[in-house]
Amino acid sequence: MRSTEDGYRQQGLRKKLVETIKGKGINNEKVLQAIGSVPRHFFLDSAFEEASYEDKAFPIGEGQTISQPYTVAYQTQLLDLKPFMKVLEIGTGSAYQAVILAELGAQVYTIERQKKLFENNKQFEFLKKYRSLKMFYGDGFEGLPTYAPFDRVIITAAADVMPPKLIAQLKPGGMMVIPYGEHNKNQLMMRVTKMTDGSLKEERFEEFSFVPMLGGKSS
Repeated sequence: MRSTEDGYRQQGLRKKLVETIKGKGINNEKVLQAIGSVPRHFFLDSAFEEASYEDKAFPIGEGQTISQPYTVAYQTQLLDLKPFMKVLEIGTGSAYQAVILAELGAQVYTIERQKKLFENNKQFEFLKKYRSLKMFYGDGFEGLPTYAPFDRVIITAAADVMPPKLIAQLKPGGMMVIPYGEHNKNQLMMRVTKMTDGSLKEERFEEFSFVPMLGGKSS
């Protein structure tokens, strides 16, 4: 059962969460504002309402998690978003990251391979207010060629290869943020920029721990 109430107490907890991630180095004011605006407790069972504003990941079923708010903010900050950019997200999960992107004015195309999570999100009333958010059930490695090219790609699972089809769907000058490395170890957060000649510029950042990026669709 999801909570649908967002009162002063929850808003106060959110304000503290923003201060926590700011203290960890997130300095993009628009990203902080988005984290402060989105009721994270809506994305979890009401039993987690109090805990939902801790800077922690939580299980959401199907072996997946809702990412730690700091991780969401970190990846979002690296994307360097401008309003109306087309963003492809691989791994919808709870849809919390997708909503943060939509709050920043992005046109979000998000893919989930777990049928149950995809169907749960289709029935999640709160998501219907985000008209710029489009959800798909499919294989993240395939991307969405019909809707390409994209200004940005964000991968919210550990990838041990650079997905060639996702790079192909990036615009020249576009960027992909990807936790790169084997899933049984920590991954290196990377930002890959596709240059106008098709070559890739790689930037390496901090280490994180993500669930593995898997191919195919799971029923």
